[in-house]
Amino acid sequence: ESKERQRSCSKWIESSSCNNWKKALVIFGKHEMAQTHKDSVVTWKSYQGTSKQGNVAQMIATANVSETVERREYLRRIVAVTSMLGRQGLPFRGHDESEDSPNRGNFLACMELLKEFDPFLQKHNPPSNAQYISPTSQNDMIDCCAQEVTSVIVSEMTKSKARDEKAEQLAVCVRYVSEGAVKERFLALAEIKSFDAQSIANEIQQQIQNYGLAELKCVAQTYDGAAVMSGSTGGVQAHFRRLHPEAIYVHCYAHQLNLVLCNTCKAVPEAVELFSLLECVYSFFSTSLVNHHKFMETQAKLGLTKTELVQLSNTRWACQLRSVSAVLETLPAILECLSAIGSPIAVGLRAKLYKFSAVYALLMFQSILSVTEGLHKFLQKVTLDLAEAFICKQAVCDTLKGKHSDAFATELYEKTKALCNTHSIPEPGAKTRHKQRKMEDFVLEATVGSSTELNNSDTLKRELLFPCVDQMVGELDQRFCSVDAGLLKGIQACSPKSENFLSEPHLNELAKHYRLDLKKEEVLVARNFLTRKTEAGCPPKNMLSVYNLLDSDMFPSLKATIQVALMVPVSSCSCERSFSALRRLHSWLRQTMGQKRLHSLAVMSIEKDTVLEPEQGEPSWNKPFWWGVIYTFVVKVLRLNQVLYAFYIFSSVSHKQQILSKK
Repeated sequence: ESKERQRSCSKWIESSSCNNWKKALVIFGKHEMAQTHKDSVVTWKSYQGTSKQGNVAQMIATANVSETVERREYLRRIVAVTSMLGRQGLPFRGHDESEDSPNRGNFLACMELLKEFDPFLQKHNPPSNAQYISPTSQNDMIDCCAQEVTSVIVSEMTKSKARDEKAEQLAVCVRYVSEGAVKERFLALAEIKSFDAQSIANEIQQQIQNYGLAELKCVAQTYDGAAVMSGSTGGVQAHFRRLHPEAIYVHCYAHQLNLVLCNTCKAVPEAVELFSLLECVYSFFSTSLVNHHKFMETQAKLGLTKTELVQLSNTRWACQLRSVSAVLETLPAILECLSAIGSPIAVGLRAKLYKFSAVYALLMFQSILSVTEGLHKFLQKVTLDLAEAFICKQAVCDTLKGKHSDAFATELYEKTKALCNTHSIPEPGAKTRHKQRKMEDFVLEATVGSSTELNNSDTLKRELLFPCVDQMVGELDQRFCSVDAGLLKGIQACSPKSENFLSEPHLNELAKHYRLDLKKEEVLVARNFLTRKTEAGCPPKNMLSVYNLLDSDMFPSLKATIQVALMVPVSSCSCERSFSALRRLHSWLRQTMGQKRLHSLAVMSIEKDTVLEPEQGEPSWNKPFWWGVIYTFVVKVLRLNQVLYAFYIFSSVSHKQQILSKK
C-alpha cells in the first residue's frame, strides 16, 4: 500500500510541470492538501515510531510480559497467605465476607493486613474478574498447594522404589527411604461409604493408583489391630495381600503395648479394683467444681505442687502411669480433702485409699509401668526399625522378670511401710479399735463375695505383685509376634545390634520373600568392610547407618535388602497423628467443609515442613515449591484472552523447566 502511494506521488510530480518557480509555494501547498501526501506522512511517522518501539507484535509482547510479572507477584502473595494458614491449620473463611463485615475471615484479613505494608499491593489494582480471593479461588489455591506437597512425596517415593502402606479408617500414610533417611508421610484422606474390609482395602488400592504408585513394590502394611483390619482371612490385610503378596502385616507395636497394659490391669482382680478406685476419685474431684476447688486449696495449704488428677482411658497410651503418679503425689491432699467433705461417697473413697494394700498397689504399678514408659515413647519414633524395636521389647521383658523376686518384693513392702507411716495408715495386722455405728450414713467398705485378705508381705507378693508381673511378661511375649519368625530373623540380620547380623541364611530368606537376588559375595565383602570401619572408630550404630555406609554400586543387592528391612514399619502412629490434626481442622465451626478441601488442608497442615517458607534475602519466586503452586494454579484456574494466555503458558513452561533444572 505504501509503494502505491509513492508511485502516485511520483506520477503527480512528473505530470505536474513546475517550470514557473515563482509559483512553487502555491504548487507545494496544493500538494500538501492532497490525500496521497497525507497518507505518506502518516506512514513515515509510523515507520519512525516502529524503529524506536518495535512493531505491533513486539509491543503486544512487551505489554504481556509486564502484565505477566504483575500477576505473578500478586499470585505469589496469595500463595504465601494460603501456605501460612494451611501450615498453622487455621480456618480461611468468615461467616460474612462482604466489605462491610467486621470479620471477613482469616484469608481476607491477612490480605488486607499485607496490603497495609506492601507497596505493590497498594498500587496493584486487579480487575474484578482476576482478584483470585473468592471462595472458589481459595479452594483452587488450597488444592494446588496440596498437589505440590503430594507431588514431592510421590517423587521421593518413586526414587526410593519401595514403600509400605498404613491406614486407619480413612487416613493413608506411606513409609519410604529417601536421601539416606527413613520418612513417614501423610498421603491422602479418603472418604469411603462402607467400613467393611473389602471397601477399605479397595480404597487404599485406589489411592495408590491415583498417585501413580501402583508399580512400586509394597513391603508391608500396618494397622491398629481392629478385627476389620487385622483379620487373617477376611480383614483388610488379607484383601490387600491378595493384591500385593509381599506386603506382610505388622500389628502396630504401640497399640500392642497399650493392650498389654490394659489386659494386665483387667486380669488381676486387685488391679481391677485399684483402677476402678482411681477412676472414682478422678470423677469425684472433676465433676464438681466445689470439690475441685477444695482439692486445689488443700494442695496449696499443704505446700504441694498443684497437680491435676488424670482420667483413665483404654485408648490413650501410658495414661495409667500418669494417673497413679498423680494420686501418689497428691495423696495427703486427697485424704484430707475427703475427710473434710465428709459425704458418704467421700467417706467410702477415703476408706478405700486409707489402706496399706491400696498404697502398696499404687507403688507397685508406678514401678512396673515406669519400665514400659520409655518403650511407649520409643515405639512412636518414625525412624525406628523392627529389629531395634524387638530388642527394646526384650529388654523391657527382662527388666520385668527381674521384679519377680523376693528382693524386689521386700523393697516394695518397706517403701510402702514408710509412706504409710508418713500418713498414719495402719500396717496390716495392727489392731485398731472400731467404733460401733448406726445404720444411717452406712458405707460399704468391703467387696461382696470371697476374696483373699492382703494382710502381710507374703500375701501381697503372692496375690498382687507376682501375678501382675507374670501377666505383663506373658502378654508381651504373646502379642509381639505378628511377623513371621523367618522374616523377623532376616530383618534382624540387617541390624548391627542383633546377634545374627549379616547372617547369610537369614538374609536370603528375607530377600527371597521380596524377590531380590542377594549375592553371597556382597555379604562376605560387607562383613570385612564393616569390620574395618569398626576398627577405624566408625562402627555402624543402627540399620540406617549400615544402609548409608554401603555403596549402591558395590553392594546393590545387599543395600536393596536392607532398604526393604527399613521399610517395614513398627507402628501406625503417623495415622494417629493425622487424626489428631483433623480434630483441629474439622472443628464444629467448620462442619460444612467438603471432603476435597478437608484433604487439601490436612496435607498442608500435617506435611507443613514441605510447605516451604521463603528465605530472607532470596525471592520466593525462585523456589520450586512456590513456582509449582503458581504454575498449577495458572493452568487450572486462569481464564485469559487467547494471545495473553498462550504467551503466559509458553513463558511459564520455559521458566518452570529452568527452575526445576536448577533444583
